[in-house]
Amino acid sequence: MIVITVDERYIDLTALSKMIVICKLKGTSMSAHCQVTGRVPGFGKSVSHSHKRSNRRWNPNIQRKTYVLPSEGRRITLTLSTKGIKTIDRDGIESVVARIRARGEKV
Repeated sequence: MIVITVDERYIDLTALSKMIVICKLKGTSMSAHCQVTGRVPGFGKSVSHSHKRSNRRWNPNIQRKTYVLPSEGRRITLTLSTKGIKTIDRDGIESVVARIRARGEKV
């Protein structure tokens, strides 16, 4: 059981709340971000026929893909754009994982 104090009040966290708090602390929420190419959403405006502008977002085509690392004998799951998948097909998973680790990301 985890107890958190907030403004001198005690909060008891259930199992589901613990997972949510842990995910928020680690920053592991799913986002539209490619781990290989670094592609992120683009932001801009939609313009209607009357030229009324509203905010919009262009998301990259993000896929979750599992690869086998033969050198470590385990599987890893990466969040990739389709261009990132093509990069892994071209360069190989070992060299791409080495680049990701060189940037300081945990894989």
